[in-house]
Amino acid sequence: MRTETPQAIRLADYRPPAYLVDEVQLTFDLQPNTTRVRAKLAVRRNGEHAEPLRFNGERLKPVTVAIDGRALDEAERSIDGEYLTIPNPPAAFTLETEVEIDPENNKALEGLYMSGGRFCTQCEAEGFRKITFWPDRPDVLSRFTVRIEADKAFRHLLSNGNLMEQGELPGGRHYAIWNDPFLKPCYLFALVAGELDVLEDKLVTMSGRTVDLRIYVDPGMAPRAAYAMDALKRSMKWDEEAFGREYDLDLFMIVAVRDFNFGAMENKGLNIFNSSLLLADEKTATDMDYERIESVVAHEYFHNWTGDRITCRDWFQLCLKEGLTVFRDQSFSADMRGHAVQRIKDVKALRARQFAEDQGPLAHPVRPSSYMKIDNFYTATIYEKGAEVIRMLKTLIGDEAFRAGMDLYFDRWDGHATTVEAFIECFAEASGRDLSQFFAWYEQAGTPRLTLTHRYDEDAQTLTVDLKQATPPTPGQPTKRPLPIPVRLGLLDHEGRTLAFERDGQAVDETVIVLDSETASVTLTGVERPPVISALRRFSAPVVLTTDSRPADRYVQLAADPDLFNRWEAGQELARELILGRAAGRPNEVGEERYADAVGRALSDQASDPAFKALLLALPSEQDLALAVQPADPAAIHEAREALRMRLALHLNGELRRLHTGLQDLGEFSPDAAGAGRRALRNAALDLLAANPRSDTVEIAEGHYRASVNMTDQIGGLSALMLIGGKPFEDALADFYARWKSEPLVIDKWFAVQARDPDEGALGRVMGLTAHPAFDAKNPNRLRALVSTFANFNPVRFHDPSGAGYRFLADQILAVDGYNPMTAARLVDPLGGWRRYTPELGQLMKAELARIAETKGLSKNVYELATRALVEDDAD
Repeated sequence: MRTETPQAIRLADYRPPAYLVDEVQLTFDLQPNTTRVRAKLAVRRNGEHAEPLRFNGERLKPVTVAIDGRALDEAERSIDGEYLTIPNPPAAFTLETEVEIDPENNKALEGLYMSGGRFCTQCEAEGFRKITFWPDRPDVLSRFTVRIEADKAFRHLLSNGNLMEQGELPGGRHYAIWNDPFLKPCYLFALVAGELDVLEDKLVTMSGRTVDLRIYVDPGMAPRAAYAMDALKRSMKWDEEAFGREYDLDLFMIVAVRDFNFGAMENKGLNIFNSSLLLADEKTATDMDYERIESVVAHEYFHNWTGDRITCRDWFQLCLKEGLTVFRDQSFSADMRGHAVQRIKDVKALRARQFAEDQGPLAHPVRPSSYMKIDNFYTATIYEKGAEVIRMLKTLIGDEAFRAGMDLYFDRWDGHATTVEAFIECFAEASGRDLSQFFAWYEQAGTPRLTLTHRYDEDAQTLTVDLKQATPPTPGQPTKRPLPIPVRLGLLDHEGRTLAFERDGQAVDETVIVLDSETASVTLTGVERPPVISALRRFSAPVVLTTDSRPADRYVQLAADPDLFNRWEAGQELARELILGRAAGRPNEVGEERYADAVGRALSDQASDPAFKALLLALPSEQDLALAVQPADPAAIHEAREALRMRLALHLNGELRRLHTGLQDLGEFSPDAAGAGRRALRNAALDLLAANPRSDTVEIAEGHYRASVNMTDQIGGLSALMLIGGKPFEDALADFYARWKSEPLVIDKWFAVQARDPDEGALGRVMGLTAHPAFDAKNPNRLRALVSTFANFNPVRFHDPSGAGYRFLADQILAVDGYNPMTAARLVDPLGGWRRYTPELGQLMKAELARIAETKGLSKNVYELATRALVEDDAD
């Protein structure tokens, strides 16, 4: 807990570690409250000059400290709450320590803790210092040998690498010894001990090696790990084919745990997963769960090369492993699920999380320059925007040069901790391009605003495209440099036909214009008819685009743009303008009818993928709409969006009913893209039907819920009834809970549905649910399901004019901060955007942030985010 004002850690102050640890032998004597950890480290000075040894250590009860077999007395070393310091160590020596820790009462879920009666670890970013004394930084790479001793009730004793030995011990205990032959930083250390079931399989790699695959889960849950195993095998093959990367050990393990601060962790050879991202069957998991499992299993596996074999020199380089690996998992998901649909989903997530981050006081570059707690920088900017930067790099240099750059990166930096500069240099070498300007994407915060205007000369058949970029000020960066922005562009005529054109003497139907200055003009020739410009195809850069196109142009795109992302985008822009116009007191009922008619035509297109139609049918979210206007009035936005939902429901009533009836799943369930797409469209139709005030809408939603044979449809029915409200919803809630009360992951969904309820009594319901016997705030999944869902996905009730929603969230943050600062800090963000809202709401949000920041004993995690959010001038 904080006893003084935390100080920032700065990239500019980086120094190589004073001491390195080449080899380590760890012995764990596992006991729930008195685990003993003995560590034997081969330490050497890193450099010519002697200086004190200073190893991290927190929440450790020291027993012994010895150098080369001789115990040190208190005059030869000092231990405080954060460090072990030895003033005058030799240049090379063996350091032996023994400490005692209390895993059962470790509710922060960092280091070694207990979950569901099992021991498990979470060491990224700074958890290993809570296990033993260590230079806890990613540029200290060591080879680990681990001995685990425990009661036989903890049947499986697991750690990184290869199992070398196992056997029995006196007193009903047993042991296992693991060795990881690869150098790794301590944040990749993992240990699990407990009673677990295991699902086993094998995979033959591209070189002919056989790898054993094991997924460890709660007893009786092994069948629910089958999809994760399938996703793992597909990921391993995909990485061989797409990047030439083969798995390097003889064994790959995944363990599911219920209590976990993150989604999953890529520990070398022993991934640890939040059970919500590993366990699935059709009865208990939705299609969204299946998609996330597929994506996250791939993400953590891909870290084996982009994160484990090559890691970060320091935590400022976090995007080097996370942004790159998100790009890889998104590419995998696109191949598995369809490129257009996946791209739309990825961009929706980017805009919802990262664009919001860039618009507030917590904006930071993809590679930050300072932090107080690195835990606070596992953000959408690092992950999702980091992935977009990689995608732009590939667009700029081309597929072939990108693959050559990746191969060079793997060859040059395997087994090392490195930097973003070294990564980009590989692509500069492979492509022969000067990428110095591109590096600004890593150093500069904020979402660029891109403006496109055009002039068409019918006589000369030329089109001049004028581009302009500007990035708004962000904290610490009042002025911005121009960025290289790739703008993928195509043309249509007003009948929706593709228009070919010439650029630099080449006949093309699509081109990439790179805007690398504040303004630029490009002239395209051979444009035979007046064009509709389709710009930023496939969302070729993470920018906010404004064009001089007319609504008529966007209707052409919605009907016929061959780039499906831009077809979807055209519909979103039309809906956004209608909703925000109505929210501002300028309703356009003629425009709303025209929009509904266009959506109806798109739905009747038999050639379109159902998953794509489902995305077309969904209006922009209230969160997305709030980002598009300042100051935002959540109540007005909600009312205006509901008005357009009703308009669509009434106008498309017949088509929505036809879809809902015709897409009912009568065959065997499949979680594949085709089956998920059909269910997505059917549930999207039901969601919209729920806005129709006709009395039989309730009967349709109740019938959908009762007839559901999979969790996707059951949650779809429950959510539709939630939007309708009243006794049918309450009855369905009671039925759902009675049916699933013994399934924690399903009950998380029960809490989340209620947290999204836009009814006026929603906050009272949510507050009441915090006292429900099934609610446990110490479990991050349950806390997120209720509290985070309410604050992030129920804007009309969170932003209640009384400020009660803000007070509720602040109370939760302060309560959770007492035992789990990392999870508490992740709840601060909904309050951080206070400047974007009406002054009345903004001041209420700000007051709660101030109350949090002024609380005594606040953790560094929450203190950093609350104080940054309170900074008045965004450009300070």
